[in-house]
Amino acid sequence: MLHDEGGTGRPILLLHGLMGSARTWSRHVSWLRGHGHVYTFDAAGHGRPIDGDPTTELFVEDLASALGDVAEPLTVIGHSMGALHAWCFAAAYPDRVRALVLEDMAPDFRGRTAKDWAAMVSAWPQPFPTEESVLEYFGEVAGRYFLDSFERRPDGWYLHGDVATFRDISEEWGTRHFWAQWDAVRAPALLIEGEFTITPEGQMRRMLEGHDARYVWVRRAGHLVHDDQPEQYREAVEEFLTSLR
Repeated sequence: MLHDEGGTGRPILLLHGLMGSARTWSRHVSWLRGHGHVYTFDAAGHGRPIDGDPTTELFVEDLASALGDVAEPLTVIGHSMGALHAWCFAAAYPDRVRALVLEDMAPDFRGRTAKDWAAMVSAWPQPFPTEESVLEYFGEVAGRYFLDSFERRPDGWYLHGDVATFRDISEEWGTRHFWAQWDAVRAPALLIEGEFTITPEGQMRRMLEGHDARYVWVRRAGHLVHDDQPEQYREAVEEFLTSLR
C-alpha cells in the first residue's frame, strides 16, 4: 500500500525492513520533504495480505503495481528488506529509478536460517498491554520500530503479520543470492552500513565494485541505522541527495 507523505519535487520512495511498516520512517519524512515528494509503502504480508509465495520477485511486482501513477523516476530509499527490494526493483525497472539509498543489506546470506529466529518471535508475549511494555521488552530503538509497526487493538499491541510469512521471507535469503540483480543496477547509489551490522563482512564494500556508488560506515549504529544514529544517517543521505541535483 502506497502512502503519499507530501512534499514537492522529484519523487522519493521509502521502503521498510522485515516486520516493519511505512510508519517506521515517520521520524525522517519531515526533512526528506525538503528534497522531494515523499512516498512510503507497506510491503505485502505486513498488515495486508500477501498473494502468493513471498519471493523477492513477488514483492518487486507488487511494488511496481502500486507505483503505477508515479511516472517520474524515483529515488528509492530502503532499509534491510526494503533495500533488497529497492535494488531488485531498479534492476527490473531501470527507467523507473533515479537513485538508491541502501541501508544495512547485502546480496548474499546463503547458509543462514530463520528457524531459531522465528521460534523466538513466536514466543513474544502478545499482546503487549502498553507502549511502555514494548519499549521495556525491545529497548528504545527497536521498541519504537515495533510500536510503529504492530497492530494496536483494544487489549494491546499485536504482531501485524504471520510469523510463518516473515520466516519464509527471510528463509529465501538463505537459499539464493542477489548479486546478479545488483550488478544490473545502473543508478547511482549510497550504501550505508552500521558498525553492528547484520550483513556478512565485507559485502557492502564489495558492492561498490563496478558501480556509481559511495559507502558510508556509521559508528555506534546497529541494524536500524536511521533510528540508532539519525543525525549521521541524515547527514549522509542529504549529502547524497544534494549531489544528484
